[in-house]
Parts: sequence; C-alpha cells; structure tokens
Amino acid sequence: MRICIPTEGKGGLDDYVCQHFGRAASFTIYDTETGRVEVIPNTSEHFGGVGKPPEIIARAKADVVVCGNLGPKAIIMLEQLGIKVYSGASGRVKDVVEQFLSGSFAETSVESACREHKHF
Repeated sequence: MRICIPTEGKGGLDDYVCQHFGRAASFTIYDTETGRVEVIPNTSEHFGGVGKPPEIIARAKADVVVCGNLGPKAIIMLEQLGIKVYSGASGRVKDVVEQFLSGSFAETSVESACREHKHF
C-alpha cells in the first residue's frame, strides 16, 4: 500500500503533516511493502502550477491519503480517483504512518470534511 501524507516542508518521515491539504508544500509517499519513501513537490495550481493536488497524488499511485484537514471537493476528487481518505492526523510523518497502520484513523467522508477554511 502507498500512503500519501501532505507535508509542510521538504517532506520525508521527519517532516510534519500539513494541516491544509491543498496548501501542502510536498506530499510524502510511504510504501508499506518496500519501506521506500518518495517525496513529491506540490506543483498544483495552488503554487502557480497546473492541476489539483488529488491529480498529483493519483499520478504517484497512492492508495490512501492521511492528512490533517481537507474539504469536500478534495474528498470527492480523491474518491473518484480511487484513493481512500483519512483525516485528523498531526505531528511527524513517521508517527502518523505508525498510527495509520495500527488502525488509529477512520475513513473520512464528505460529511465530515472541513468547511471552515475552504480546504481543497
């Protein structure tokens, strides 16, 4: 399984989970089968690039996204791309991966999406 975690800085296991999904500077991908870590910069339209964050994550072949918060549009788009979403994560990526693998997060639905900050 490939787990994608939106990260605040340059990414990696020691970086922190970004609380605003679409505004993450990078996406850290952790492969549970190989233990490999891949970091993908957020080159979406939010940073002057093209496309939306879910499209970048889909190209990276992520199976799930574990994040702090995200809005309903992002959840819908990720679900349409076949990617499951889990929210409520905070702290370092390596700790979030361990928490996810131990079953600490419930799958997020559109109804439970963050609407306060208009996350995408």
